Amino acid sequence: MRNGSIPWKHLDGRWGKMIDMPYSLNPHLPKVRAKAIELIRTNGWSLRQAARYIGVYPGTVSKWLAKAPSQSIGKIYSLPTKSCRPHHSPLAIDANIADRITAIRLEKRRCADIIHAQLIRENIKVSLSTVKRTLERRGLINKRSKWKKYHLSGERPAAINPGNLVEIDTIHIFLNKRKRIYIFALLDCYSRWAYAQASVTLSSFMATQTVLNANILAPFDFQCVQSDHGPEFSKYFSKRITNEGIKHRLIRIRKPNDNAHIERFNRTIQEELKMDIIKYKQDLSKLNQLINEYMNYYNNQRLHLGLGCKTPLEVIKCFQGVD
Repeated sequence: MRNGSIPWKHLDGRWGKMIDMPYSLNPHLPKVRAKAIELIRTNGWSLRQAARYIGVYPGTVSKWLAKAPSQSIGKIYSLPTKSCRPHHSPLAIDANIADRITAIRLEKRRCADIIHAQLIRENIKVSLSTVKRTLERRGLINKRSKWKKYHLSGERPAAINPGNLVEIDTIHIFLNKRKRIYIFALLDCYSRWAYAQASVTLSSFMATQTVLNANILAPFDFQCVQSDHGPEFSKYFSKRITNEGIKHRLIRIRKPNDNAHIERFNRTIQEELKMDIIKYKQDLSKLNQLINEYMNYYNNQRLHLGLGCKTPLEVIKCFQGVD
């Protein structure tokens, strides 16, 4: 090929996948272009003479002249090779759809699959791959490091019905170096139905009240509550919930993946309620009000990728045979 040009496949090993690389990888070509322009502008050669001397078509030299800076700037030592990547695709999606994809991503930090499901509910026809490409182009995807290793977790109790396995944990929110508030969070592994409440004390009593309050509000009965070895999940906690007919199970030591669902929920509530927690962490009543509103959204409206893009309430109704 002329001028060291390369096919698309050579760029990254796949046909049709265009990345931001120049049309030519010839390292001497920028100086050759500058030489041709110098022969015409400085030495007075004609365009055809310079083209014949360099060994390219006259039309190629004409394009180089059009891209070169004017003579007033001074001598040109090189004319760099620019990318041949197209500026626009005739198959590109509408800008409004791309903006809607971005808005959903920035609003709740949802993944591409959830965004795609949300767009379908809004009668916006677009493919999942298009959603992923749009997020990647706009720098909204955190790519996994190739150096990060996968770690396998141990066995966990099977959750085949709502209430079979309910995980509980505590989120620590710092007010200052010494003082904190706590958010007791609870989640059912089968349906992802969740409950949370804030407290100024880290105690077994508040952990017990969290379970009992959640058990009243949940549309199913708790059978087993699983926790880590925190001080709030002491013998008092075990005895109180056992008296209510709920089994207490502790995860294995140094095995946080046994409580993987609630750990992920802890991250979700801290990300999606971040501004409210920061603003009202000194006002516990207001914070609990906002948490209750968020839990209503989380259980009844928020789509979950692990549930096949359904809400926890839809999963519970499906299990109960309710339309």
